[in-house]
Formats: sequence, C-alpha cells, structure tokens
Amino acid sequence: MYQHTKTLLGLSLFLTYFTSSAQDSKPLPLQLVLPQQRGWNTVAEGQKLQFDLKATGAPADSLVFSIAQGKLAGMQCDSLGQFSWTPGFELVDRTENVKTIPVIFEVRNNRGDAVTQTVNFRVTHVNRPPVIGELRPFYVRYRTQNVYKMDPAVVRDEDNDPLAFIPIADQMPEGTKLSSQGELTWTLSLNQFNQLKNKPMYIEFWVEDQPTKSRTKGRLKVEVTQMDLPPDIAIVPKETQYRLKENASVNLKFYLSDPNGDDDITTFDFLSDNQQVPKNALVRNTNNQYEFIWTPGYDFVKDPYDSLRIQLTFFALDKSQNREEKKVSFTVVNTINEAEKDRYYYIQYRQALVSAWNLLEQLQDKEEELKKGYKKAKKGKRGRSVANASLGAITGVTPAITSIKATTTAQQNQRLISAIGGTAVMTMGTLEATEVIGKSMKDLLDRFNYVMNKKSELQNKGDVFAREFALKSSRRSPEFVKKLDDFRAAMSLSGLVALELDANWQNKKEANDKALKKTFKDFAPLEESESVGLKASVGSSK
Repeated sequence: MYQHTKTLLGLSLFLTYFTSSAQDSKPLPLQLVLPQQRGWNTVAEGQKLQFDLKATGAPADSLVFSIAQGKLAGMQCDSLGQFSWTPGFELVDRTENVKTIPVIFEVRNNRGDAVTQTVNFRVTHVNRPPVIGELRPFYVRYRTQNVYKMDPAVVRDEDNDPLAFIPIADQMPEGTKLSSQGELTWTLSLNQFNQLKNKPMYIEFWVEDQPTKSRTKGRLKVEVTQMDLPPDIAIVPKETQYRLKENASVNLKFYLSDPNGDDDITTFDFLSDNQQVPKNALVRNTNNQYEFIWTPGYDFVKDPYDSLRIQLTFFALDKSQNREEKKVSFTVVNTINEAEKDRYYYIQYRQALVSAWNLLEQLQDKEEELKKGYKKAKKGKRGRSVANASLGAITGVTPAITSIKATTTAQQNQRLISAIGGTAVMTMGTLEATEVIGKSMKDLLDRFNYVMNKKSELQNKGDVFAREFALKSSRRSPEFVKKLDDFRAAMSLSGLVALELDANWQNKKEANDKALKKTFKDFAPLEESESVGLKASVGSSK
C-alpha cells in the first residue's frame, strides 16, 4: 500500500513538471501597459503632459508605438512609446471647466501583432488674465466733453470672459470718469488744458475679467489735439425753433469754446433774413459769453399777415477762419397791443369823467348865479324896481318931482319924500305883486331845481361809472362801451337853452387826477409807468 502511494505521487510530479515545461515554451500575448500613477491622464491647459508607453509579451521582439485615432495638434508619440502633449488654452471652454479627450494608442511587434488601448485624457480649463495691446492716444479738446472708448481689438480676453474696467483713484485727473464698459470722459478746465499742452500725461487703470477677477494694468496716454478745429457754440436753451407773440421778449445765452483754446476765437455775430432785427440785440458779456435779447414790437408783423417767420444764423470764427454756425428760427404772431388798447380805454374813461366834472363845475356856477337872482327877485331892490317900472309909474312920479323944484331945500326934501313915498311904494308893491323884476321868480326856481337835480343825477352816475370801470380789466369788457354811451347821454341837458349856459365856458380849475379823485372818490388814475406812456402817446398825436 505504501509502495503504491509513492508510485502515484511520482507520477503526479512528473505530469506537473511536464505541463509546466510545455507552458513555458509557449509565448505570452502582446499587451500595452499604461502608467499606473494617480492622475497621469489629467492635464491643465497650457501644461505639458509626458509619459512612456510600455508593452508585455515577446519582450525580445521589436515594438513600435503610435497613436491610432484621436490625435490632436501638439500630440507627440514616437515609436519607442514616449508621449508628450501641451493642450492649448482654447481647448476647453470656460463654461465647461473640464473636457475629456479620447485617444487610441497602438503597439505592433515585428511579427505583425498589434494591440490598441483607449486613453481618456481629462483636460481642465485655465483662466488667462486680460490682454492689453498698444492703446492709441487720447486726444482732448478744451471745454468739450472728450470721450474715449477702449478698442475691443486692443483690450481683450483670450478666454472670451466679460471684461470690467476699474479706475485707479490716484491716477485719475479731476473731472475724469471711467465706466465699467471702458468709456473714459473728461471735460478739462483751463488750467488742466494749459498743463496738458506743455506735457502729456498717462492714466493707468485695471482691466478685470469676470468671474475669476484676474487683472491686467493698462496705461493710456493723454495729450492735447494738434488739429486746428473750429469753435463750438452752445445755446441755452437748446431749442432752435421758437414761436412768440409781438412784444414778447426772447433771451438766448451763447457759450463759446474752442478745442485749441478760447483765445483762438476772434468773432461772434449773427445774420438775419429780416432787417427788422437790430444788431444791438446781441450783447457781449465776456469774451466767450453772449446774450441775444430781442423784443419784436407790435408793428413787426404787418397786416394782413397773422404771423411772420424769420431765421437767424449765429456764427463764430477763429484765427484760422474756421467757422461754426447755429441756426435759430422765430415765428412771430401778430398781436393786439394790449397796452395801447388799455390806454385808449382809459382815455375814454377819464375823458368821460372830465366832461362830467366840467359839467358839474359849470352847473355849480349856474347854481350860484340862480341863487343870487332868486334873492334879488324875492327881496327886491329900489334901483332895479324903478328901472324896470312901467311908463305909467314913471308918469306918476314926474309931476311930483317938478312941483317941488321951486321950494326951499327943507320943503323940497319934505315934498320929495312925500311924493316918492306915496307914489313909489305903490309902484313897488305892484311890481312884486306881478313879479315883474326882469325875470319870473317861478322860472328862476324851476331852473334852480333842474340844476340841483341834474347835479345829483350826474354825481351819482359819475360815482357808479368811476367805480365800475376803475380797473383796466373791467374796461376790456364789452359792457364798457355801452355804459360809456349811457353815461355820456346822461350829461345831455334838456333845458340847456333855458339855462342859458355859455357854450364858450371854460373851467378855471385844472382837470387833474387829484380834482377828479376829489369829485369821484372811486376814480383810479393810471400807474406812473402807464401815465408816462399815455402822455407820450398824447404828445405824439398832437
């Protein structure tokens, strides 16, 4: 039993050795061996990736390595399996961040055997800061808002990232402003302009890409323009078309500037297509500030036209005769002269009150005259009674006077008194009884009452008229003309002939505003400025 076991064991060892020897004599298959270190197939844009490829099986054979598929620009793989690659920055977009690039490698031996292996390269995005090329200079002008826009072809980001321009505070001159879009604005003062004429300056700024915030510093040269440019005209207000009424004023302000300096401006004036616009309407305040002040009169637009359009061309010239123009048009509308119309209504208003005042003064004189006449008629006077006695009364007195001529003085006086006393007293009584004193007492009383009533009526209507139309706004109403006629009609006297008023009567008092105000307390004189115009217009009419 033991011997049998040893025999079986020996047979088993023999078979194992035989099988092993047979296997060692058979060649192994060809295999491609890749690097085993961690992250060997991950590379960033712009970085170099390098490794060696190896193969197993028939190591004595001559092996050739190559890239079968997926080769990109810049990939190098020699026949010994040495691979190198630097991926470009444009390979991975900034929004992807990571991109997988598949590449198939192949190895061949001299017997024609070939093996392939796919490798997935992971390429990560690398952000690059903005690129600033050579910026063209910023040529500036004086008293002008100079604007400089960064050229996107010069200031760019190779990753197509959005860019933001950030000013450096201590590098920005006073008055400059840099927007995030790269627009630089600057309106220079006179001192800045003069300093810049003597020496150009540089403005530094940052360019930052988003969202990674990578920065690049830029530098911009600023200098005064060497071009001989025309002046600039600024108008305040900016409108170039105006519509106005006659006697309305227009005021335009002009501010002149020259990119080459204000001292380069020599002339500023205007041309008009209508000769009625005076040259002195353009007023010079300073060398570069002017005003155009113009008021078209009421006779500017001639009837029957309702409006008139004119155009003014304002121009500025510099020392080189460079010319800048601004055209402004005006449409003047025909307008009623309200001031003249108000003065005309006031003249009618005042003349009516003056007429009433004169009539009141004349009636006052007539009232005094009638009072005196009435007193004479009522009391009687000896001289007047004898003068107005009838022929019969005179005959009765004459014999008495004749008979006493031869007597003595005492007797003459006694008889004269007796004769005249008896006869004359009787005659006087007769005259009074018949109201024969030259004019009837009843007639005097009737005329006196008529004068008093007319004075009262005229005073009342004059007060109402003076109060109702004291304001010029009330005289503009259609009622003024109607009530003016009514007031004038009230001044007509039906008993003018019976009153025996003198047609050539003249008031010894002056009809001034004070006198009218005293009679008609609500009378409103014109203001001082209007009264001056009234006197001037009256004087010119005379």
